[in-house]
Amino acid sequence: MTVVVFALLLLAAVPIALVLALTAAWYIADSGNTVLFESYPQQLFGAIESYGLLAIPLFMLAGELMNEGGVTRRLIDLARLLVGGFRGGLAYINLVANMMMAAIIGSAASQIAIMSRAMVPAMEREGYDKPYSAAITAAGGLLSPIIPPSMLFVLFGVIAQVPIAEMFIAGILPGLLLGFSFFLAIAVVGLLQQYPKGNWPTGDEARQALLMGLPALSIPLIIIGGILLGVATPTESAALASLAALLLGRLLYGELSLGQLPRVLTRTAVNAGLVIMLIAAAGVFGWVVTYERLPQMAAAAISALTTDPFLFLLLVIGSLLLVGMIIDGIAALILVVPILLPIATQQFDISPYQFGVVVCLTLVLGLLTPPVGAGLFIASSMTGASPLRIFRALIPFLLATLATLVLLAWQPWLTTGLIGR
Repeated sequence: MTVVVFALLLLAAVPIALVLALTAAWYIADSGNTVLFESYPQQLFGAIESYGLLAIPLFMLAGELMNEGGVTRRLIDLARLLVGGFRGGLAYINLVANMMMAAIIGSAASQIAIMSRAMVPAMEREGYDKPYSAAITAAGGLLSPIIPPSMLFVLFGVIAQVPIAEMFIAGILPGLLLGFSFFLAIAVVGLLQQYPKGNWPTGDEARQALLMGLPALSIPLIIIGGILLGVATPTESAALASLAALLLGRLLYGELSLGQLPRVLTRTAVNAGLVIMLIAAAGVFGWVVTYERLPQMAAAAISALTTDPFLFLLLVIGSLLLVGMIIDGIAALILVVPILLPIATQQFDISPYQFGVVVCLTLVLGLLTPPVGAGLFIASSMTGASPLRIFRALIPFLLATLATLVLLAWQPWLTTGLIGR
């Protein structure tokens, strides 16, 4: 009956946080073990009682300040300097700028919204098809879950009890690999569609782009460098990135006024509050799942199917592709990790870092696939292109992502090599 309640609430479009919290409450009431209600508030609070979760609102704040303060536009100009002269130059610029933004924002949905406003109109003016322009921007959002910092990595680190900094490092090589596969997809599509050849900036334009872009590039360097060098935790790096974005937008670029700060802070608080509510509700739901010994039952069922770690990860990828199509990535992550992680590490001896990267990237694919496909609708609302046409243009990038996932599942060193585990 609990499963029926969960499905009905989900199909009724009830917010996912309420779905999880109400389903857990229904289970307790239906089981007759009402003494569990006394632990309900404790489980809600316990799910969010983690220092690492402070990084989420701080990374969100850094992204908002960058967009308001003109930092995003300077990063795009810097990307133009690097790849703007190739055929389909603006497509490459879009992707490189997305890679830079992924190293700051950490949220795929936020990145798609920000970059759609910044890049799609410019690509249209130079003769690119609107759905294709929106598709590249949406595909760039797939880099957010694995290029550090990553909101999903923060959550996975908290749930799996592994160092968040090491999760970030584990995502560097997979992020570069995924970016390279997207470059290949753009090159192939550009040749087939004969998109216009870009123009390299002139000497003066290049100097101006470097002069204004290098300070903007300091923000991802602060985040990644601080973590890699061990001088700052992910949370401290997020705070430093927010401070750098504020100073650059206010003092250097002069586009961020003090009057904009209340709006920026309010938007950050609302968005972060939604995520934290979801984490709290999913914590209660996960408690019920553990109480019912679902991880043990799932372990027995999967062990009967295969004993090969690679095949197990392929099964996980296939299952989570379906889950991600229906349930929000953050909620799905909190639901599946307590069930699947013990199986991966204990039954198949899979590194939690490899498992985390594969799971996070697989789940975020659901952001761009029907029937829910929130990322498709974000890109559509920002650009006016049809979600179905965007999805068709996305197919080469989705195939590239699937190929990358299979490679990550096959070769553990791609995720564990930089952390030495």
